[in-house]
Amino acid sequence: MENFLRSAIALLIVLGPLILVHEWGHFVVARWFGVRVDIFSIGFGPRLWGRKRGDTDYRISAIPLGGYVKMAGDNPAEERAGAPDEFLSKPRWQRALIALAGPVMNILVTVIIIYGLFVAVGDPHARYLDQPAEIAAVGRKSSAENSGVRAGDRIVDVNGVAVVTWGDALKRISALLPNNDLSLKYEREGSAFQVDVKAKAPLDVGDVLGYPLDPVFIGELAAGMPAAAAGLKEDDEIVAINDSPVFSWIQCVNAIRNSKGELLVFDVKRGGESLRVTVKPVLARGGSVWQVGMGPRQNLVYTRLGPGEAVGESIVRTKDYAVMIAGIVGQLITGKLSLREMSSIIIISREAGQAAKRGAAEVVFFMATISLNLGILNLLPIPILDGGHILMLTIEGIRRRDLSLAVKERFVQVGLVFLLVVFAIVMYNDVLKLQLFRR
Repeated sequence: MENFLRSAIALLIVLGPLILVHEWGHFVVARWFGVRVDIFSIGFGPRLWGRKRGDTDYRISAIPLGGYVKMAGDNPAEERAGAPDEFLSKPRWQRALIALAGPVMNILVTVIIIYGLFVAVGDPHARYLDQPAEIAAVGRKSSAENSGVRAGDRIVDVNGVAVVTWGDALKRISALLPNNDLSLKYEREGSAFQVDVKAKAPLDVGDVLGYPLDPVFIGELAAGMPAAAAGLKEDDEIVAINDSPVFSWIQCVNAIRNSKGELLVFDVKRGGESLRVTVKPVLARGGSVWQVGMGPRQNLVYTRLGPGEAVGESIVRTKDYAVMIAGIVGQLITGKLSLREMSSIIIISREAGQAAKRGAAEVVFFMATISLNLGILNLLPIPILDGGHILMLTIEGIRRRDLSLAVKERFVQVGLVFLLVVFAIVMYNDVLKLQLFRR
């Protein structure tokens, strides 16, 4: 119950303001173009309180999750007066910009949030990224082991560029992905040797480079899953699996995924006590990846940026995240990625709750991520989304005449059914992820 309440409150804190900002974007541009706005509501449902200023009823409604804007004459199915301040009386390019304003506002808010956090709190990153790029362990039959890399080796050069830390190495490699030949130079006891590999995106650090030293602490456990059922607890430190030392979370994940469902013996430290816990991985229903239902405790450090530096870095970071989201959407469209990888409000609320547990800064960073997702996904050319409205206006502009009311209604109906089906599938998969696992 405590986790549920925390997740519900965190979801309201994260999602409510972002939807409101989205609608505020539509409102501002609509008023700029002289469109009459009848209602600007904080929340949905019955009106609780409000005040009318000019033509607009600014109200607070009963359901405090986001808000909405009701513009005059914005529904072609309703009777209109044809007044110049009605939405459908405006030129198509103005209506397209009004539709575009919501997603753009979400993207802009992402930049602002990231900027503020970089200046006030710092740029969060894993602690090991600041450490020398020394290999703590290599996986059996991994590309690194097959190339002769051993524990204790240190990465000193990536494609002719010198690197010092893990952060340097990964940043350089990321700039070369995907499917580029990588020339890695390692140093061992004062002598250097070169390894040539082809890395694919997403990068499997453990396979290609070897594992960094990043102690593994359990941060969360899924109820009913093997890890929790076996007696593992939050803040346990995993030091070995099947008597093989564990140095990083990546190594732990690979050991579980390669287990083929066989029993795993975890050596853990809990306070000053050492324990051995036997865990049997499971497959999520319909899944193909072995898992035990646990996540890592974030081992982050924050590097504060100056106001000037933070401007460029926040824009670059937003752009990088946007490209990543667009790539995922592209893979979903082409079928390279399953809908199982998407998350509904169930998983989003759970992640919001986990962020709240880690602290206010994590909640705000999570808010920035969700804001960017809202902005980009609303630009998809799907009816009832802003991108769908823009697509329909573009088609009308090319034809130089409006689509018929019947076509518009069918356009919206198809989009609504499509989104409801996707929503139902994703919700169903999320329920399976959380509850319907089998030992």
